[in-house]
Amino acid sequence: MTREQLLEEVKKLQTDINTEREERNYFQMERDKIHNFWEITKNEMNEAKALLLNKDREIEEQEEKHQVEIKVYKQKVKHLLYEYQNNIAHLQTAHTKTLMQSSSEHDDQQQVLKKDKRALKLELKELELSHEDVVRNLHGKHDAELNALRVDYERRAKELQTKYDRKMKAIRDDLELRRKNEIHEIEERKNGQINALMKNHEKAFSEIKNYYNDITLNNLALINSLKEQVEDMKKKEERNEKVMNDIVAENKRLSEPLQAALAEGEALRKQLANYQKDKLSLHNAKARLRVLEDAHKNLAWEHEVLEQRFAQVQKERDDLYNQFLTRVVEVQQKSGFKNLMLEKKLDALRLTLEKKDMALHEVMATSHVDPTTAANISRKLDEIIDAKNQQIRELQLDLARVTKAHNELIRTFQAKMIENGVPIDDLSLKPLVTNATVLPAVALK
Repeated sequence: MTREQLLEEVKKLQTDINTEREERNYFQMERDKIHNFWEITKNEMNEAKALLLNKDREIEEQEEKHQVEIKVYKQKVKHLLYEYQNNIAHLQTAHTKTLMQSSSEHDDQQQVLKKDKRALKLELKELELSHEDVVRNLHGKHDAELNALRVDYERRAKELQTKYDRKMKAIRDDLELRRKNEIHEIEERKNGQINALMKNHEKAFSEIKNYYNDITLNNLALINSLKEQVEDMKKKEERNEKVMNDIVAENKRLSEPLQAALAEGEALRKQLANYQKDKLSLHNAKARLRVLEDAHKNLAWEHEVLEQRFAQVQKERDDLYNQFLTRVVEVQQKSGFKNLMLEKKLDALRLTLEKKDMALHEVMATSHVDPTTAANISRKLDEIIDAKNQQIRELQLDLARVTKAHNELIRTFQAKMIENGVPIDDLSLKPLVTNATVLPAVALK
């Protein structure tokens, strides 16, 4: 090594020594502060112990006073119990006296009531005897009145029986006489009706006899006339048979031209029907042709409109695709830059943490700090490190959320492109892969 390099190395070592001295002074100051805090807390603890002793003395004095008060209250309770027992004894004697007086009064009242009961029983027996005599007298009077009423009612019943028997006999005789008169009148009316019916029957029989005689005479004349008509009809039938034979021969002669004429007429009718059908089908075909021409015009117009809309939609799709590509590239660049920055920050924090950890261990080893203070310092440092670790975890979660949203956006865009028939081979979009697997800082032990 040259002299200049050695000088530079010496300067570096001096600067390191200065920094170490500054840090040593800083830690000495911290140690003095901790020692002062320890002295202050020790004094406060002694004061608290003194206060605790004073409080214990006060509690003992209060307990002694409380015991004295308890003894006083016990004496008072004894006096009260004695007075209570005396009062109970006086009350018991007074109540026994009053009870004896009330029992004697009750016995006297009971004797009086028994005497009254005997007197009432005697009066009741006398009333029962007098009541029995009255009942006997009433029974005798009632029997005598009942016998008199029975005799009177039997006499009246006999009189009524004889009276109504006489009335019944008179009514029966009267009704028998009426019945005989009515039967005689009915027989006379019946005989008159029989005679009238016999006369009417004889008259009707003579009329029917004359009617049937006239009918038989008319029928004989009609039969004779019908016989003559039958002979005339036979003659006419013979003449008609001759005429019919002539007509049959004429029909045979004219049947062939008639069949030809009928066939020709049938053919003409068929041609006429086919002509009407062809005419109707031609009319329908023209109408359908007009409808189809109108539909073709409408479809052509709709086709032009759809082509224009398709061109517009395709243009919008291309614009959106270009915007999406630019946005995706920007998001990739931003996310990559953020990832790099976060990784660099994490690496720097890890290095500084390791340096601080080593320096702290050296300082604690050289300064011979009290174990309790060292434990407090390490606990505070652990809390700080836990807070930093929590911040690191939150940053990692934010990075994972951003990466997931970016990947989902790429997947949805690729699905839409496949759905719309756009090829994705030339598309340079790939999902992000996070490598920010930074471990949390190690706590001091």
